[in-house]
Amino acid sequence: MPLIDVHGLTRTFRSYKKQPGLSGAIRGLWKRDYEEVSAVRDVTFQIEEGEFVGFLGHNGAGKTTTLKMLSGLVYPTSGRASVLGYVPWERADGYRRQFALLLGQKNQLWWDLPAMDSFELNARIYGMERASFERTVTQLSEMLHIQGKLRTAVRELSLGERMKCELIAALLHQPKVLFLDEPTIGLDVVSQKTVREFLREHNRTHKTTILLTSHYMADIQELCARVIIIDKGRIFFDGQLTEILDRFADFKIVTIQFDPAKPALMVDFERFGEIVERDEGTLRLRVKRDRVLASCKALLDELPVMDIDIAEVPVEEVIRQLFQRQEPA
Repeated sequence: MPLIDVHGLTRTFRSYKKQPGLSGAIRGLWKRDYEEVSAVRDVTFQIEEGEFVGFLGHNGAGKTTTLKMLSGLVYPTSGRASVLGYVPWERADGYRRQFALLLGQKNQLWWDLPAMDSFELNARIYGMERASFERTVTQLSEMLHIQGKLRTAVRELSLGERMKCELIAALLHQPKVLFLDEPTIGLDVVSQKTVREFLREHNRTHKTTILLTSHYMADIQELCARVIIIDKGRIFFDGQLTEILDRFADFKIVTIQFDPAKPALMVDFERFGEIVERDEGTLRLRVKRDRVLASCKALLDELPVMDIDIAEVPVEEVIRQLFQRQEPA
């Protein structure tokens, strides 16, 4: 049985639609118009124990709402879900002790207190033994290189330091399931790399099942073999990250370096593919997959080629194009 099992999960919100102007405000005192918005619609997926899955989608696609339902913070309108054998929104004590939710734009630490004080409070809430608590804090803080900041007031920490402390707080009770919503948002490159390496190692050593949302494709490419893409509240893709290129990118990027001292003949480059970039000594083309070999051979025959490179289209660009597609709701 999958550790996370979701079937037909749907969440619809009803919001008040205010009419403009003073007359609209007065009318609203007696009669209100409402509209229903489906944040999540018929979402179905399964995740096995120990998987590290990327959960992708543009803003408003339904990612955070799904995580909140799986965490028991939001009740679904319909559908069912099981995490660790529990129904999340029943908020059983046994379930709350085995999962963690980390929202990158929300704080769980006490702002005016040192992070260690929040850790102490969490340890008492979860009934952790003192020795286990100290060992866990030491281990996690060393992995995140944050040992010297644990007794500094949270408001005095940098964003990267605060996020590392948030991670420690979320993992202090050693949850079996971890929901991460934009954990690296706003962090500098070095902090992002530290957090990614930490999450990868924690997943490998503790077999923690992790569902990660992120707008940074470096997070997804480095951590997740499998991705689930949600668009307009519906699952659009669920599979291996490499499959996205095979299914949605029917071209490759061919880069030619040639000797600028030997001017190329009058070649119609557009017959090989779409020109992405062209300057003195460099030509970059977007070439259909089934024409790559033939195009490269012709280019080698017709140009004074010094180097040639064939690369996949960056996953980030492919997913960006998917998000920008226009479909009826």
